[in-house]
Amino acid sequence: MSASMPNRENPPISILLAAPRGFCAGVDRAIQIVEQAILKWGPPVYVRHEIVHNRHVVERLEALGAVFVEELDACPDDRPVIFSAHGVPKAVPAEARRRNLIYVDATCPLVSKVHVEAQRHFEEGHEIVLIGHAGHPEVIGTMGQLPEGAITLVETAADAEAFTPRDAAKLSFVTQTTLSVDDTAEIVGVLQARFPAIAAPHKEDICYATTNRQDAVKAIARDADLVLVIGSPKSSNSVRLVEVAKRAGAADARLVGSAADVNWDWFEGVRAVGVTAGASAPEDLVDALIAAIAARFDARIEEIAVTREDVVFKLPRVLGG
Repeated sequence: MSASMPNRENPPISILLAAPRGFCAGVDRAIQIVEQAILKWGPPVYVRHEIVHNRHVVERLEALGAVFVEELDACPDDRPVIFSAHGVPKAVPAEARRRNLIYVDATCPLVSKVHVEAQRHFEEGHEIVLIGHAGHPEVIGTMGQLPEGAITLVETAADAEAFTPRDAAKLSFVTQTTLSVDDTAEIVGVLQARFPAIAAPHKEDICYATTNRQDAVKAIARDADLVLVIGSPKSSNSVRLVEVAKRAGAADARLVGSAADVNWDWFEGVRAVGVTAGASAPEDLVDALIAAIAARFDARIEEIAVTREDVVFKLPRVLGG
């Protein structure tokens, strides 16, 4: 796609629009789950943790009747509760069942796949290495699938060099779904060099959407003086896009929540700006950012697509999926 938004009095700029960008199928499904639950049971519907890491999405759902809480003990017994797309430790649905709560699990199916893999490795007697970021809800959820001590978290190549397994012959690894593809490959390389018998996932754990968005930002970064990534600082995949853009050759790359967060001084000397969005950022934020740039520059837009996505995940059966 190529288009112009002429404003001849302003300096020219090229907007390189990455595709794919924005919502992935797991985020789309999680948001629909909240919307459909409010329709089915009426407000309020409680949601444990932010359904996805985006303030704009959360505020829109709050306006519809969603109440976001940190833990189940903040939920009343007589209202439904939804678990976020990032996944939860096994103790959370167990507690919901103990209290006879109506609950809907909005965990992304690709995160659930990692949980199933970890369980399978554990049942085969393997020690499990999880490559991921400490404190991220997805990591907490994955580690909470198994007894304490069954999973060791490795965040960096240095961690992988320092790791000492109980038995190198019985070792497996899984990964968080939203990591940098290149950083993860480096860590996996260290583990495989040190422990040649380590079992890998049947299919890479980093999800298709993370990989596609990183490939797309690489495609625009080399021609961009500045790359703007719309997303939340809490969003692992969004933060990784900034890192990937810089590594791929962008002179500068910034994470912004919306057009309101842009410092226009960043545009000094910029002739080409790349624009993308993390997997939990809605497209209307992209549109608003492009409009804000076009108001200040004679903007020419070029969408650069590395692939097209057609993945759709069904809703849980309780909501008609």
